Amino acid sequence: MFDIVAFIPRAVGQSVPLLYGCTGEILTEKSGNLNLGIPGVMYVGGISGVIGAFFYEQSCANGNMNGFLAVMIPLLCSLVGSLIMGLIYCLLTVTLRANQNVTGLAMTTFGVGIGNFFGGSLIKLSGADVPSIALSKTSAFFSASLPFASRLGWFGKIFLSYGFLCYVAFFLAIGSAIVLFKTRPGLHLRAVGENPPTADAAGINVSKYKYVATCTGCMIAGLGGLYYVMDYASGVWSNDAFGDRGWLAIALVIFSIWNPLIGIFAAILFGGLYIVYLYIPTGMDYMEFKELYKMIPYVVTLIVLVFTSMRNKRENQPPASLGLSYFREER
Repeated sequence: MFDIVAFIPRAVGQSVPLLYGCTGEILTEKSGNLNLGIPGVMYVGGISGVIGAFFYEQSCANGNMNGFLAVMIPLLCSLVGSLIMGLIYCLLTVTLRANQNVTGLAMTTFGVGIGNFFGGSLIKLSGADVPSIALSKTSAFFSASLPFASRLGWFGKIFLSYGFLCYVAFFLAIGSAIVLFKTRPGLHLRAVGENPPTADAAGINVSKYKYVATCTGCMIAGLGGLYYVMDYASGVWSNDAFGDRGWLAIALVIFSIWNPLIGIFAAILFGGLYIVYLYIPTGMDYMEFKELYKMIPYVVTLIVLVFTSMRNKRENQPPASLGLSYFREER
């Protein structure tokens, strides 16, 4: 039987890294920047948090860890690492006007390489016998749920059994939607993404909005990497463990028609599709079908991309200047 109460929390857990990446990329693309480096940014966000957590745990050899510091140190390290990635991307694409597609792909390769390098170094420092490092003490603070959740039955398991970074992801998505569609800075940001020459003529600092939106988006996406390691993976870091979540997050931006609120439901849907093969009974004689079920999220992604390309409504289209560098001299 399909256990819906067990399935939903796991689907939500899978969806959180996708939601962080999707929300961050929506903010970035609304400014006209197409950042294909989100997978690398998430990777750097994850390893930066791991570095902070590793050295803090090492400094607390007696086991007396402060819960506030155990959370804030990896969190700040993740934000700083992701911010640096955002600044590098903006320097190349906004200031130096490099090709955004090539820069984004290079950032992904760079981010994964940085993560694997420092991850491998920490594994050697820890003297582990396996190619991974476990930060279970720090992870316990990130994955701690509300103490009374277990006493509320199915309601507590479905809605209250997550770590704080899960709820932060939803609040950031809702807050991003409010800023984008209900505030003057959001209007200016969308104007920069649609028509930067007109926005510039109206007195809007195009470069400033591109820098702020892209760096903020990278910091949000980086939290997705931190969540994956510290909460979903229970504090275990192993190289190349993120899979294709960063690329799925970019695909979700199109699926959600550049709206963070729709991105919430899209992320949960794809999170469920990502693990649905674990809940479909096949029997021992039909194990090969499980491999086919693993293809479901990618097939759905292709179908979504086909249908979104057929939509003609202007509000469902990407920002008009997406992926294009702005040359003020050509205004």
